[in-house]
Amino acid sequence: MFCSDPYEMSAKTPTSLREQQHPLIFELANTIESVWQEYLPLSPYQLPEDFGYVEGRLEGEKLVIENSCYQTPQFRKLHLELAKVGNNLDILHCVMFPHPEYNLPMFGCDLVGGRGQISAAIVDLSPVSSDSPKGTLRERSLPPAYQQSLQALPETHFSQPRELPEWGSIFSDYCIFIRPSNAEEEKQFCDRVRRFLEIHATQACQTPATPEWRSQILAGQRHYCTQQRQNDKTRRVLEKAFGEDWAERYMNSVLFDLPDE
Repeated sequence: MFCSDPYEMSAKTPTSLREQQHPLIFELANTIESVWQEYLPLSPYQLPEDFGYVEGRLEGEKLVIENSCYQTPQFRKLHLELAKVGNNLDILHCVMFPHPEYNLPMFGCDLVGGRGQISAAIVDLSPVSSDSPKGTLRERSLPPAYQQSLQALPETHFSQPRELPEWGSIFSDYCIFIRPSNAEEEKQFCDRVRRFLEIHATQACQTPATPEWRSQILAGQRHYCTQQRQNDKTRRVLEKAFGEDWAERYMNSVLFDLPDE
């Protein structure tokens, strides 16, 4: 299905799922979309027909998934997913997939909460290429302009940092993965997400197409998606609610799909 006009975001709709979720998810979803609107020329992105809005059951609780997707000249897909399981689980998931002709990192952000508490909050600009078009996956690094902008940001202080999963080698040194302990840390995290997004959108609009990097960028994006698909918690939730085949298709065609070769 096609998403609504990018200037008529779902946050303005009284029945929007985010209004029923944790306040940080509500705020962060609005923040992400506001930065997209301000910095990027959005147009609709076509999801598989049955994946725009989904309802199911998980252990007796209603599960709702709401997807919003857009595209720009530099990004083949901007994906924002909101999910809610009864009153026990709230989720925000966001990934910006660059076109492989542009040497840009992968922006990713996730929030997981339940019973009024955010248990996990992560944001990163993950490198997919090296300093040379002929570099290897092991040599991945953020472009110098990104590193300069990220290093210039004020320091953050969070009381409960979390360990990255075993497959977390895709993340950069600037990755933030925490359990926010209070409202001030939630605000600090949301502000940092905004700064990451502003840097990313600004750099993307200034980055020319680099077709000579395409094969390396494709390999980096493929590695990023392959590692993300190892998130067993996400897969188990989807399998329990919708079955293994549906979960596999959703993981591979919506959450972490790959560009055409």
